[in-house]
Amino acid sequence: MIDTHLLGRKIGGVRVVPLTVKILVVFVSLVLVSSFSTNYINLTLNRGVYVNLMNELLVKELKEMYTFASNQYDIYQFSKNLNDTVSALESNAGRDFKLSRSLALGVKGDGSVFFHAGKEAFTTFPDKKVLEKLESDRKDKNIQEGSLYPTIGGRDYFGVYKYNEKWDLYLMRLEDRGEFYQPTQVIFAQIGIIILIITFVFTVLGMLLMRYILRFVPRITDALMRMQESQRMELIDLENAPNDEVTYLGTSFNALSSSINNLMVIFKTFVTQDVVNRAYQEREIRLEGTQKELTILFSDIKGFTFMTETLGNDIIALLNIHYDRAIRRIHGHNGIVGSIIGDALLTIYGTLTEGAVKSLDALLSAYEIQSIAQSLRDAMTERKEIIEKERGGLTPAEMRVYKAVMLEVGVGIDGGQVFYGNIGSTERMTNTVIGDNVNSASRLEGLTRIYRVPIVCSEYVVQEVRSVTDRFVFIELDTVQVKGKTEGKKIFFPMDTQQIQEGELQRYETFSEGLKQYYQGRWDEARKAFNTSAVLPAAVFLQRIEGRTAPEGWNGVWTMDTK
Repeated sequence: MIDTHLLGRKIGGVRVVPLTVKILVVFVSLVLVSSFSTNYINLTLNRGVYVNLMNELLVKELKEMYTFASNQYDIYQFSKNLNDTVSALESNAGRDFKLSRSLALGVKGDGSVFFHAGKEAFTTFPDKKVLEKLESDRKDKNIQEGSLYPTIGGRDYFGVYKYNEKWDLYLMRLEDRGEFYQPTQVIFAQIGIIILIITFVFTVLGMLLMRYILRFVPRITDALMRMQESQRMELIDLENAPNDEVTYLGTSFNALSSSINNLMVIFKTFVTQDVVNRAYQEREIRLEGTQKELTILFSDIKGFTFMTETLGNDIIALLNIHYDRAIRRIHGHNGIVGSIIGDALLTIYGTLTEGAVKSLDALLSAYEIQSIAQSLRDAMTERKEIIEKERGGLTPAEMRVYKAVMLEVGVGIDGGQVFYGNIGSTERMTNTVIGDNVNSASRLEGLTRIYRVPIVCSEYVVQEVRSVTDRFVFIELDTVQVKGKTEGKKIFFPMDTQQIQEGELQRYETFSEGLKQYYQGRWDEARKAFNTSAVLPAAVFLQRIEGRTAPEGWNGVWTMDTK
């Protein structure tokens, strides 16, 4: 939906502002900032000059006040008429005032006002800090004259003072800073209005000029908007366009339009990397598939029902956090995500690489998935400990949520010949993998819950990984016959030698010895080895053979009742 507006057109909630408007806004802003800044700097510099001139005038008037005050003191000593003396001092001090808020004061050291001339009337000097500074400078540094900047009646003043020893007071000549600056502010406002008028005139002229120079930009923009609305690539009409960079941009777009149109259809149909690569090379996608030897990884989140019941809609956020990290790691190991079904993830290896390395990539991805889940659990545990320190513990509801977000993932890996390709119709198709080994990977993941290990893989994976690296030690867990199958299949727990804890490998070697006795029907010896190993899978066998002996014709294969 395209919404036309003075400041551009709105598409899908995003405003597309015309380039002309942006240029004008930036240009006008810079002009205004430059003009007003220059005007303000000039005004500030002139104010400094005005203040210096005013200070010279104030110093002159203060000297006259000082001389007059000294003479009046001598007269007072003769007449002893204080009222007449004060009136004379006030009359003399205020005769040269130029502004309505000018002040002339005689202030004692204790803050009492001996005389004052001006509009403001008070008996005590309002700014005690300034007076204390004057007293301190006079007594400690013998400074008896200078500048001062008091605050009187909520207004800032500036001026000069001089101490008169005869009267034992400070003679002050002050001016209201705001009143003094008022004429310059009027000038600033007048100049500002002139700047705005001139800027407006040149903005209009600039807009007309730029609209002519950039007249093909709106044409290109309109064409692109129509294409976005219709989801179809078209050619932009550049007839009579000038020879400039804008025209070159439009010409380049036209040259790529046909190829992009094909790629748009492909990208809307497929998302997996191998399909995109093939489509980019062949320029078409067909409903076809082939038998390929691939490795399949199936991961599933344990306790998902409890998580859903506890977290509600927040489960989506948790899944997105987990899947975002996991899928990035999977792609980093040449894996392709075939499907995401709720808490389950089906990943395919061998379409981007060939040979036994595909099973190694799958196994590395499995450990990456476990690492991601562990990091999330660690973060939640750390947060829980912080809350416990702050509040002493979690509420029952918070503890339930904490248990729900302690993500545990089971991973099953198998490989072999499968069907891999595109199924569906020419209007809607999907890329998929079909085969017994795909189902087997899912069932191997289910066995992680029984044997209480994070990863279970098949003998196919063991052989391929061993052919390319000795990094992993494969612990045989059991030989099982899943429901619907007639043959037993060995299953393995791959242990990463870079992550094995001290003593863990020795315990699993003891477990393997117990498994050997178990296969041979010597269950008493197997029971001892399983108890000694103290590894989690051993509990399955201890429960299985508890109080029992190997049945007649025992072949070591355990038949599963469920898938």
